[in-house]
Amino acid sequence: MDEPSSRTGAAGSTGPSGPSGPSGGGADLGTEPEPVAKPAAEPVADVVDGVLNALADPTRRRLLDLLAAHGQATATTLAEGLPISRQAVVKHLAVLDAAGLVQGVRAGREVRYSVGPEALDTTARWMAALASEWDRRLARIKRLAEAAEHAERPGPAE
Repeated sequence: MDEPSSRTGAAGSTGPSGPSGPSGGGADLGTEPEPVAKPAAEPVADVVDGVLNALADPTRRRLLDLLAAHGQATATTLAEGLPISRQAVVKHLAVLDAAGLVQGVRAGREVRYSVGPEALDTTARWMAALASEWDRRLARIKRLAEAAEHAERPGPAE
């Protein structure tokens, strides 16, 4: 499941377009590549899938809880409260980041992570709409069952 990230790359690495990238120039070899911009409006299904996949792991849920409680924390700080290594925490944070649940901001040599609520809000709205649809369906089934029960009752004795 280890796939290379589309947001990072090594300077001078070769890819489909060669060592200098698609432009053919090599002027930026000493700088970090810029992150690839996400589409302006990611489809709701993609956001929900990412969030649910990320939250399927109990360690990632615990990391999200710790970040929500602390506001901001480094991977080292988060690892102190968990029975896993700092490197494992960083990998879990990368999954949470890809899902839009956390955001990392570099501060010197450290990366400080915080909760990003937008993806979770999108997922909550999707779940509320799903629950509303099921409530509507169940209410209709109840009405049909009550109508059928009423139709089966014998009328008043004549």
